[in-house]
Amino acid sequence: MTHPAQPKASHFINGAYVEDTSGTPIPVIYAATGEEIATVYAATPAIVEQALTSAQAAQKIWAKTAPTERGRVLRRAADIMRERNHDLSVLETYDTGKPLQETLVADATSGADALEYFGGLAASLTGEHIPLGEDWVYTIREPLGLCVGIGAWNYPTQIACWKGAPALACGNSMVFKPSETTPLCALKVAEILIEAGAPAGLFNVVQGMGEVGGQLVTDPRVDKVSLTGSVPTGKKVYAAAAEGMKHVTMELGGKSPMLVFEDADIENAISGAINGNFYSSGQVCSNGTRVFVHKDIKEKFLARLAERTATAKLGDPMDEEVNFGPMVTENQMNIVLGYIEKGKAEGARLICGGGRAEMDGYYVQPTVFADVTDDMTIAREEIFGPVMCVLDFDSEDEVVARANDTEFGLSAGVFTKDFTRAHRVIGQLEAGSCFINSYNDAPVEAPFGGVKASGVGRENSKEAIKHFSQVKSVYVRMGDCEAAF
Repeated sequence: MTHPAQPKASHFINGAYVEDTSGTPIPVIYAATGEEIATVYAATPAIVEQALTSAQAAQKIWAKTAPTERGRVLRRAADIMRERNHDLSVLETYDTGKPLQETLVADATSGADALEYFGGLAASLTGEHIPLGEDWVYTIREPLGLCVGIGAWNYPTQIACWKGAPALACGNSMVFKPSETTPLCALKVAEILIEAGAPAGLFNVVQGMGEVGGQLVTDPRVDKVSLTGSVPTGKKVYAAAAEGMKHVTMELGGKSPMLVFEDADIENAISGAINGNFYSSGQVCSNGTRVFVHKDIKEKFLARLAERTATAKLGDPMDEEVNFGPMVTENQMNIVLGYIEKGKAEGARLICGGGRAEMDGYYVQPTVFADVTDDMTIAREEIFGPVMCVLDFDSEDEVVARANDTEFGLSAGVFTKDFTRAHRVIGQLEAGSCFINSYNDAPVEAPFGGVKASGVGRENSKEAIKHFSQVKSVYVRMGDCEAAF
């Protein structure tokens, strides 16, 4: 009998499921048990061609559709997504291994928020009138055309919507390639959009590894590439897109700092550190994995952090009592365990965790290292797992300089009761998405994205509209047009 996670077919193109089993098989492994629950096939060149051709045709129809109607389609898709939240959350858990307790509130709901928000903005995308005496200029905000979205494995439903919703609101079409690790959820997003009234071909999903991504990114018909992934992948995709002078958004990794000052509310700061290191088992790009704690409160902070971390409930992700799940793959688990060993070898003090959890599946214990120094591997490199590094500091100037001493710049957080200091410090931190007395909130209304190696462009908010549209300006001369001869 087929597993309930097995999709109807590998790809969703031109409004329907499409299969081509001559592509490389991609096994879908359930991270909680290690069992294969589904198989999809990588897109062949013929599948990629179908996806691009139908997306190009659909975009022309969609661009002529009244913006209010485009908005309605997105809003209906949001409603359907919310109605089916339970089933979509179960699928997300099969796809990623994340606990159902988490997916029920963070994944399809966040995707629905994006569809609803950008659906609401669709009819507001107007140009402006620029008076120049008798003459004037008017501007028109136009779609870019055909967009490619390349997803990461940690938030498959959310990322498909974070990219798809603003693209569609602006009148573009999209071909979306999920991560080969989590290929299931984006297919449901595509299915729901058709049900909501989107034209066939407007949002296509094709499976595959880097090779398929490469075909999409380099195709001359593609006008825009939006990638969520690692910095090395981002550099490759950015370079390939530049060859064809394509628009890009790059949402890449980080090694973000969280600064806990001596006057911080300790319970809130620990909540922030837990959210920024252990939510999704640490598999979040914006995680605050360098937790700088003022020397005066460091030991108190660590003692209470260890108490609270000990209450994490590991187990079957489908059990809604469980709040800490496995790593997404065996490979990712081994990468994280390798970093934990490096932390021990380089002399960091292990506070809790420190190894694989004794159960089926790819579980790593929530791990905290103290006395971490800036030059340790675990403080320099993105681990993408449940490993928190606690560093100590004395002064504000010192901690700001150390926090900024990284190639990355995705997020940063500050915990303090002194609001003047909070804003002053955030003002100096080199990061795109920042938090005061909180961590990792990502409402669709707020821009999300990084600086330095953490990426270019922004997702969500009105900023995303700028990245999925372009402005045409029209000069209107009311009098005679003069010339030298």
